[in-house]
Amino acid sequence: MAKRCAICGKEPQYGHHVSHAKNRVNRRFMPNLRNVTLISDALGRSFKVRISANALRTVDHRGGLDSFLLKAKDAELAPKMLDVKRQVVKKTATA
Repeated sequence: MAKRCAICGKEPQYGHHVSHAKNRVNRRFMPNLRNVTLISDALGRSFKVRISANALRTVDHRGGLDSFLLKAKDAELAPKMLDVKRQVVKKTATA
């Protein structure tokens, strides 16, 4: 399972543990990923995705999965979410 957010594209970042004596040891800063089920109103379906807690707050702020995907850039989305976005765009264009 990838350590990457399916919606915003957050990945692990690299840095250092810095001790009191200023010794530096490599470490990873992991994104806060959660397994959630998001519901698409336009498609009438739910999708299980692994997204960061910050992305979940952003989805809620923008008014749901459909409105978030319509505003999202294609380069940031995972392939699964890109397929969902195409379906939402197609469904909203016909409606």
